[in-house]
Amino acid sequence: MAAAGGDKKMTACVTGGNGYIASALIKMLLEKGYAIKTTVRNPDDTAKNSHLKDLQALGPLTVLRADLDVESSFDDAIAGCDYVFLVAAPVNLGAQDPEKELIEPAVRATLNVMRSCVKAGTVRRVVLTSSASGVYIRPELQGDGHVLDEDSWSDVEHLRAEKPPLWWAYCVSKVLLEKAACRFAEEHGISLVTVCPVVTVGAAPAPIVSTSVPACLSFLSGDEAGLDALKGIEKTSGAVQLVHIDDLCHAELFLAEEDAAAGRYICCALNTTVVELARFLAHKYPQYGVKTNFAEDQLLEKPRVSLSSAKLVREGFEFSYKTLDEMYRGMVGYGKALGILPN
Repeated sequence: MAAAGGDKKMTACVTGGNGYIASALIKMLLEKGYAIKTTVRNPDDTAKNSHLKDLQALGPLTVLRADLDVESSFDDAIAGCDYVFLVAAPVNLGAQDPEKELIEPAVRATLNVMRSCVKAGTVRRVVLTSSASGVYIRPELQGDGHVLDEDSWSDVEHLRAEKPPLWWAYCVSKVLLEKAACRFAEEHGISLVTVCPVVTVGAAPAPIVSTSVPACLSFLSGDEAGLDALKGIEKTSGAVQLVHIDDLCHAELFLAEEDAAAGRYICCALNTTVVELARFLAHKYPQYGVKTNFAEDQLLEKPRVSLSSAKLVREGFEFSYKTLDEMYRGMVGYGKALGILPN
């Protein structure tokens, strides 16, 4: 990825380089010929950052210290960048005061990074990674057959009033930070695209993974908390939605480079259910003794609500991983490498 002169690499900043999605995005961008600057809160934490040293073998990768809570701390990382991938966000799920400890910091952090983009003066586009949890929590959707696109927003008033278990404040934070970023971009003339990924699977360089991968391997690992997370997603959203991390990363780059891209994009390759997942994994990996009888849980046989990535596909993107078999290829090996599954 060279500039018109042929001698200067395009430069991208990826925030939160020790995260699951960010680590995979950095790897892909380096392989595509980008020079990368990434941020972490503590560059000296080798347990969280060892993969970044390994990734430097692929191309120019600079690791800088930055804190989402500190204004201007992203200035150096974003200076001179062509693209900024805003991946890092607060995920304080155990907050005692979610409004003050998760929701407000998430909005503040997003705007901190956006301000650094304005200061840089070189940024062609900002790609904000949000979440499909900002799309699908709408209690008025009764019955089957609903298809949601980018015009759908999770109901913040409902979430704040009912405080349903499983990440209600996280869902609110995604809606509010998206809308704040959009307003800021319009006011300051920044080209902003937002990606709303669903539950993400597949291997990434990050050595510590704490969210979607353990949940999707919970059928095999016996992790009840992870399985409860998937059941909670199905209950609140009407399905379990999946995308492979390679597709997500390619979608983010596609939306960065595609001049006509604008607004919000759902990134979802497959709408399934807990029951469908369990049956597939029981057949694929019989040695794990996967439980397939969920009669007591009132789970769905088929998705009641589907998330549509028609907008993304319409603009020229193509998913490479569309089936459960493709999604889970390599997941057992990755689970073993992470220590989630026994060797």
